[in-house]
Amino acid sequence: MRRLPASARKEQLLDTALELFARLGYARATTAELAKAAGVTEPIIYRHFNSKKALFVALINRTGKQTLEQWTKDTAGATDPGDRLRRLIGDNPMVSEGGRKPYRVFLQAITETDDPDIRQAIDTHIHTLFEFLKKEIITAQQAHRVTARYSPELIAWLLLHIGLGYGVLSAMNIAGHGQTADGGHVKDVLARILTGPEHKG
Repeated sequence: MRRLPASARKEQLLDTALELFARLGYARATTAELAKAAGVTEPIIYRHFNSKKALFVALINRTGKQTLEQWTKDTAGATDPGDRLRRLIGDNPMVSEGGRKPYRVFLQAITETDDPDIRQAIDTHIHTLFEFLKKEIITAQQAHRVTARYSPELIAWLLLHIGLGYGVLSAMNIAGHGQTADGGHVKDVLARILTGPEHKG
């Protein structure tokens, strides 16, 4: 067993848990299977996480952080608030290459919300994304790039609701959802409704 610095070992265990939970589900996966997949002993796991639940919560927290990092990267260099919002609408983390597995694990929390720690992690995750979107919408409204007829809170929730619904259908492998045969896509409709025609130049 190769010795890793504590921070690197923790990330390795999270990466391994992500793969295991995505394949087997949170309820079915065991710490024994995780230890085997990670090439460590179970005591090593418990040195970093005191339970399987703690690993699950840490994954939910990490996924939220990674989403904000990706959204920040996506909007870098975009000065027009409407363009920034369009980029966010076009990058649903639940269907991105890097976010597909983390959000598949995230969706498993639906069956675990009776647990207060897991419920709190989910609540924090969603509200952190909500605050990010709300801030972008406020800026876009102030620049008259998004309608001010509705509050930024309502629009932020609308984006989350639609994004989660789209992500769930994608996770369920629903063929052709969200698009038409002629190339139309729900994300384009949503962006057009919120921000109007795309600004050029």
